[in-house]
Amino acid sequence: MTRVLVAEKIGDKGVELLREAGFDVEVGIGWEAGELERRIGEFDGILIRSATKLTAELIAKAGKLRAVGRAGVGIDNVDVAAATRRGIVVANAPQSNVITAAEHTMALLLAMARNVPQAHASLVEGRWDRSKFSGVELHEKTLGILGFGRIGQLVAARARGFGMHVLAFDAFVAEERFRELGVERADSSDAVYAEADFITL
Repeated sequence: MTRVLVAEKIGDKGVELLREAGFDVEVGIGWEAGELERRIGEFDGILIRSATKLTAELIAKAGKLRAVGRAGVGIDNVDVAAATRRGIVVANAPQSNVITAAEHTMALLLAMARNVPQAHASLVEGRWDRSKFSGVELHEKTLGILGFGRIGQLVAARARGFGMHVLAFDAFVAEERFRELGVERADSSDAVYAEADFITL
């Protein structure tokens, strides 16, 4: 039976799906230092997030390993070249948290525009300084986005829903994509700095 190590916390449903698919799953969360290094050779697959570092040295000890699953976007914690040399497939989940990140960006933008942290702190101290913390509306303000990839595009759509003008800079995204999303394409990051009321990276 194919053995899979879940080395970091994922949803219980994810572990359940692996087991339903016929994998022998071991959850290795909270292992003592060195245990992964000692035992990685037992597994055909490993599922990680961002804390586990799969270095070339560790991969060399993974004699049975055929696949690394990264529950998340980045794979900078995996030595992909070393894995590839050994025929190990490294896969990530590039869409796994893009909506969460875009929504969190909007939450922070709203909190900043409306002085939510300051108002909360004041209220906790027993004061009700309502007029002091009214902030500004997002409507008709300009949001500058530096980097117009998946998350930036989702943020732009949400910002436009608030009636914001969106200006973005990304040298690697086609002009047509900006037009499709109703976003003004800036020629440089300096142009974004000059025009934006708020900026997100």
